[in-house]
Amino acid sequence: MKEFNSDTCHKLLAATLKLISLKGYTGTTTREIASEAGVTEVTLFRHFGSKEKLFEEMLKRYSFLPELKELLPELEGNSSDYTEVLLTIGTRFFGTLKERKSLVRIMTCEIQLYPEKVRVVHSKFIDEMIQVLAGYFRLQQDKGLLRRFPSETAARAFLGMIFSFFHVEEIVKGRDMKKNEVKRTINEFVNILVQGTLRGDKS
Repeated sequence: MKEFNSDTCHKLLAATLKLISLKGYTGTTTREIASEAGVTEVTLFRHFGSKEKLFEEMLKRYSFLPELKELLPELEGNSSDYTEVLLTIGTRFFGTLKERKSLVRIMTCEIQLYPEKVRVVHSKFIDEMIQVLAGYFRLQQDKGLLRRFPSETAARAFLGMIFSFFHVEEIVKGRDMKKNEVKRTINEFVNILVQGTLRGDKS
């Protein structure tokens, strides 16, 4: 496998994030991305091979997925309790969505226009995030803390509640939500999930 310049990769991914957040995936060309990064289009293809692969790597770097992968072992290592773990995940997920608000807005609008390959990439990224959280639920089930339930369903429900909350309030209504309001709502989401998933003798 070839060794690529990590600084060039970073510049290309940052340029991809910036331009897709402004113009969308369909409205952004590889030539524009390369120009924004200060490299040639040939260099872009040498590092990533295709626009689809560049998009995939951008999601892996700038989405909530890498943070979630790091966060769960860290919280487990700190002996955080179940409620605290969910509160932290929910708060960080909302924070990432807010930070990437322009990207989320434009991707939500144009997702049905994406080529099939790009929709597959996007779908796989969402599925992987769900599987990471589902793995945490299964671990707690194996420890006897949680009752038995489909872990993927619980992960999809929890992340879906937060995404829907963000999408309606911040994108559809155009609000800039304050931290206290976000915290109160995420607390309620966590309470719903905790009460629905804890073992009966633990609640």
